[in-house]
Amino acid sequence: MRRTVTLSLLLTCVATLAVAQDQMAQFVRFSYQDGVSYGIVDGTQIKVIEGDLFGEHRLTEKTVFRESVRLLAPVVPSKVIAIGLNYRSHIGERPIPEYPGMFAKYPTSIIGPDEGIVMPPDAQSLHYEGELVLVIGKTAKNVSVDEALDYVFGVTAGNDVSERTWQRDDLQWLRAKGSDTFGPIGPVITSGIDYDDLLIETRLNGEVRQSERTKDLIFDVADIVSYVSRYITLHPGDLIFTGTPGSTRAMQIGDVVEIEIEGVGILRNTIVAAGEN
Repeated sequence: MRRTVTLSLLLTCVATLAVAQDQMAQFVRFSYQDGVSYGIVDGTQIKVIEGDLFGEHRLTEKTVFRESVRLLAPVVPSKVIAIGLNYRSHIGERPIPEYPGMFAKYPTSIIGPDEGIVMPPDAQSLHYEGELVLVIGKTAKNVSVDEALDYVFGVTAGNDVSERTWQRDDLQWLRAKGSDTFGPIGPVITSGIDYDDLLIETRLNGEVRQSERTKDLIFDVADIVSYVSRYITLHPGDLIFTGTPGSTRAMQIGDVVEIEIEGVGILRNTIVAAGEN
């Protein structure tokens, strides 16, 4: 914001101000002592936010140690949009798309850090897809490319888990992309960084499998938000997966997959059998 505010308003709107002034900040959603709260990361501590991160809230004087809480998926979205074929390294021999290719994942696919990705009993080829995920901060409809970044609250790391056999054979990508636990995100939402030049790295059991910068996106963050908002009204807390780079391969039960994004941190999940989550 470009105007003077009172201390009271500053405390009430601290999260919004951090985004508007391009100041880097990291936000988490966590469980602690049987309650769920939002907070701002401050080194090894979390400053607790009271209220809705995307609505009325205030920064309290309460702090908790990060190691004493359980980090959850940083948002509970009303909708999850994803963009496919958005890196040349992932397209291969296919033609470069003329516009962002959209599909949907379900909110029920969303899980947080260290939660298990459930491999259904009939899954044959379950792949990781490390991605930058946009978190929408305010209602967006028909926004221009020039204005689009104003609607992005921040970014997080995501794994667009995909069952390739179902993706190939089913009528739509409903279960291939949208099954329960197929959308890990976290560990934090980071605002105030250059979303269009971040390193994404995916590791499977410690081995680097994907590594590329978001500057290589075919359609950048502003293009994506503007395009999606033409057709779908985006609400605060909604998510947009922006596409995965390079190649992917199948995961097995017991595998540990890590998605690390510069400025965001490491999203870590283990593949588990049905009934073990």
